[in-house]
Amino acid sequence: MKKEALEVLKNRRAIRKYKADQITEEELNAVLEAGTFAPTGAGTQGVKIVVVQSPEYVAKVDALNAKVIGKDIHPYYGAPTIILVFETAECFTHELDGAAVCTNMLNAAYAAGLGSCWIHRCKQMFELEEGKALLKEWGLPEDLVGVASMALGYADCEQPVPKPRKEDYIVRV
Repeated sequence: MKKEALEVLKNRRAIRKYKADQITEEELNAVLEAGTFAPTGAGTQGVKIVVVQSPEYVAKVDALNAKVIGKDIHPYYGAPTIILVFETAECFTHELDGAAVCTNMLNAAYAAGLGSCWIHRCKQMFELEEGKALLKEWGLPEDLVGVASMALGYADCEQPVPKPRKEDYIVRV
């Protein structure tokens, strides 16, 4: 394994505080490209990646996720970019494919010098009428199913230190 790849995998951590500055198009494209090269069941590529960067829609998606939680908080931690991962009708291994796409993008973000954090509740957000209305506003089919989402931006905090790995993580038989 290339040492650089292993270092990215070992050191990427969730970032929960972001600068307001928007990331560059080049950085965003690198992250998105990594997502498109994730493995998908039978090579279907049945995942749809949606990038949210307008302050209006970032606020709406953030509020929608908070509504699912039932708390007045900012689940995307003030990140200027939110990436949503959906399954399409072609995607028969949706949860696994979406997880692979999101993981590739999280690791690519770290490699590009960006902060990122996997955010849950994407499925629940887009089951709500407000979520379906957003899909319609964006010109997307209302039958898309949310799989994963992530906050993306420049970290406004120290890089968290990885915790030691548990001793019984791996079992060899």
